[in-house]
Amino acid sequence: MNRPQTPEGWQVWDLVGRLGGQLRVIPGAVLGWDMGAALAMAHALGIDTLIAAELLPEIEAVMVRKLNEQMEGGRDG
Repeated sequence: MNRPQTPEGWQVWDLVGRLGGQLRVIPGAVLGWDMGAALAMAHALGIDTLIAAELLPEIEAVMVRKLNEQMEGGRDG
């Protein structure tokens, strides 16, 4: 369905799984990833940083929306 279609896509998807410690947060909300750290990690892992810079913001937007929805749901219950 929304699976990566290229080796580069899989590399970025693997990078996404490593970015849990790079979240920018404020009390009660996730703002996104520290993109400087994300791109530095991509570079260190040998991932094309241009591709990472193109794909990460799209993935980040979905991640932020879903995490904030989960946090709001937890406050309601």
